[in-house]
Amino acid sequence: LNILTRMGGQAMSLDFLIREEDFVYREKSKNHLSSHLLADFRRCPDLYHRKRLGLIPDDDRPAFLVGRASHTLILEGRSEFDTRFAVGGPINERTGKPYGTNTQAYEAWASTQEAQGKGCLSQEQFSLVVNLTTGVKAHPLAFDLLSMGVAEGVVRSEYCGTPCQSRIDWFNPEKGIVDLKSCDDLTWFEADARRYGYGHQLSFYRAMVWLMTGVIHPVHLIAIEKKEPYRCGVWRVGEDVL
Repeated sequence: LNILTRMGGQAMSLDFLIREEDFVYREKSKNHLSSHLLADFRRCPDLYHRKRLGLIPDDDRPAFLVGRASHTLILEGRSEFDTRFAVGGPINERTGKPYGTNTQAYEAWASTQEAQGKGCLSQEQFSLVVNLTTGVKAHPLAFDLLSMGVAEGVVRSEYCGTPCQSRIDWFNPEKGIVDLKSCDDLTWFEADARRYGYGHQLSFYRAMVWLMTGVIHPVHLIAIEKKEPYRCGVWRVGEDVL
């Protein structure tokens, strides 16, 4: 991404951010350490080593599909979303409504879409993704953070003698690293952030960007609630945490 922007009165190049397909990033994860693998190591070194050896495959639950879809629509827009995802499924001529996700007609449609590299969302899942997007864009601070920058940029470098990589949800050249999370209840998000080790993840991101730019950037979290009224919150992660 050969983009020049202004930061502190000086031109800053964003070409340290790599744009690549998910499968390329996953393939390179075999030889590069990531924040998620580090989280596995903190949880259990044996879990980490088994994953690195391919003995424990990553699962892909429906919640992960909705998460990827919402990130795409919120951060990259409808055009990119339509490239990566298919919505609804075939219509039942008798009822005029889409077939249920547990029907043979839907499964056949989904198989065709997946063969083209697309994720498949039911109409209900798509409605959730749209509501999450609306909730984020309605928050003035979240809207401001996402008004300029680069989505899903990959940083890859050697860090502490180890090949490492990070995929950053959003990088705003003026306001730093922005990570987007969804949650069940915004009230308890700060406790969830501690429980899931988001501070470790984001400090790793910041260190990787520092290696490439020589600048210590601020870090922000945007959280969106997965239920009505789809509350959104924005936090700047404290320097003491990072």
